[in-house]
Amino acid sequence: MSNGIRWVGLDVHASQTACAVFDSDTGELITRRVMGRPHEAMGLLEQLAQPVRAVYEAGPTGYGLARRGRAAGIDVAVCAPGMIARAGSERIKTDKRDAIKLARLHAAGQLVLVYVPTLEQEQLRDLARCREDARQDLMRAKHRVGKFLLRREIYYPGRGRAWTREHRAWLASLRFADAASEATFADYLHAHDTLTARRDQLDRAIDERARDCCWAPLIARLRCLHGIDTLGAFGLCAEVCDFQRFPRATSLSAYLGLVPCENTSGDKRRLGSITKAGSTLARRLLVEASYHYRRPPRIGGGLLRRQDGADAWVVDLSWRAQRRLHGRWQRLRSSVTSTTGSPPSPLPASSRTSAGSWRSPTDRAHTTQHSSAVRAPRPMAVAQVVRD
Repeated sequence: MSNGIRWVGLDVHASQTACAVFDSDTGELITRRVMGRPHEAMGLLEQLAQPVRAVYEAGPTGYGLARRGRAAGIDVAVCAPGMIARAGSERIKTDKRDAIKLARLHAAGQLVLVYVPTLEQEQLRDLARCREDARQDLMRAKHRVGKFLLRREIYYPGRGRAWTREHRAWLASLRFADAASEATFADYLHAHDTLTARRDQLDRAIDERARDCCWAPLIARLRCLHGIDTLGAFGLCAEVCDFQRFPRATSLSAYLGLVPCENTSGDKRRLGSITKAGSTLARRLLVEASYHYRRPPRIGGGLLRRQDGADAWVVDLSWRAQRRLHGRWQRLRSSVTSTTGSPPSPLPASSRTSAGSWRSPTDRAHTTQHSSAVRAPRPMAVAQVVRD
């Protein structure tokens, strides 16, 4: 019997799984089809002679198979399907071929593996993404109401912004002559009110879970930074999960899609817009938070309350980050104007710098709080590792 590693590719579906076993010693390739739910592929993996290295693509079946494999002592990894190289002339795609391709690429080290969150981390991430879905649904509901009135040339006569209490009271007072418009508008308003209540309920659930979840100390540190409160800190932790897996702030920026595209050939180097890879939610939270650094640094009442009881090095880092990011924003605003005569937007670069600065409070997330052997990191030195 061969003593080589068995590289297993799994093409997992809800009702069946295609398996391919590649022996690195003999080059032998065996294919199987397991009928049933994804976890039933564990029977085949347990029958194989060790060592076994299995992999499957991230998808709707989740991380349950990977967790079961690791609990049984089998290395089951999950790869990013968007990072798998595919030939332009490839016209035949089957489950069996996909499993064989995964096994061979895994043996060659050509797959990009993704982080497998714990069950608690995945549950918290689902909560954060559920709140993001509610926000998007609410935004669409508001747009439907606004465009409905715009088509009928009905405009808000007040001076305030839309969707304030006064604006909502004005909407409730509107009446239409025809029954079709009346029914449509009433349904749109009902959808808006329902989604608003749903969003508020999710906010309360996030506030409760943020106090006692596995990221509670990390969320408390992140809330000490300007532009980050419970919702933003919870969302960032849910999308990144483990900040310690990024050795540098530039790695975190690249993971969040905040680095520019690049097309370099020979002596020519062309940089484009940001890649927008990774989590859209985390990137949006960083971009929105970067708006707070337009104004000169200051400690407001809300930030002062969030910093109450925090470690001195976290408070000091928060102030240094304010000064640094505001200076970065001002320098970008005063940079050379583009061909349109307007300065380039500082948001991508500010968000990229923010990702590095906001990573700093996570550096001691896994250290012992009362250990005298662990020295507090220098906040400014940590923040300065970010480079555009």
